[in-house]
Amino acid sequence: MFNLLGEEIETLFNGEQSAGVYEATFDASKLSSGIYFYALQTDNFSSSKKMILIR
Repeated sequence: MFNLLGEEIETLFNGEQSAGVYEATFDASKLSSGIYFYALQTDNFSSSKKMILIR
């Protein structure tokens, strides 16, 4: 998770897993309202998305 300044605010998972479906829980209780970004990276794929947090 990254803020608008590009600062990493949290890493939900960092490691290797076998193919399958996984779920991660993100606790945003300490964050203020705003726009945040998250990224998913694998050996053959990379994707970044925008998340809007509204309190």
